[in-house]
Amino acid sequence: VVMDLYARKVVGWACSDSPNTDLTCAALRMAFESRGRPQNLMFHSDQGCHYSSLQYRQMLWKYQITQSTSRRGNCWDNAVMERFFRSFKTEWMPKYGYNNFDEAKQDALNYILKHYNIKRGHSYNNYMTPTAAEMAA
Repeated sequence: VVMDLYARKVVGWACSDSPNTDLTCAALRMAFESRGRPQNLMFHSDQGCHYSSLQYRQMLWKYQITQSTSRRGNCWDNAVMERFFRSFKTEWMPKYGYNNFDEAKQDALNYILKHYNIKRGHSYNNYMTPTAAEMAA
């Protein structure tokens, strides 16, 4: 998942049965394209191997995106994304998981597109949804 921190809106995502650099690149590509290929971007993440891989750093360079990473052991810098996944798991995901990958993928998309971005208020946005907060700006 890639989130625009201005209004906490999810703008890119990808699903895979294996977390790898191709997955993180696909999410970044979607975010970059869905926002109209903006300039002067900063991408913040933890120091995970997917974000520090040559493939990912080359993609950031290609899109002219500045990379920002937290210091080792500094978990607060990635708290927004940790909170997103916690909310997904506790508010939305079925207690006993999914029957298959396709079911999980469809439900995750429903969470992002039909709930998180347009129905779920955020204290950061004075309890407006991410979509409403962007429109109000």
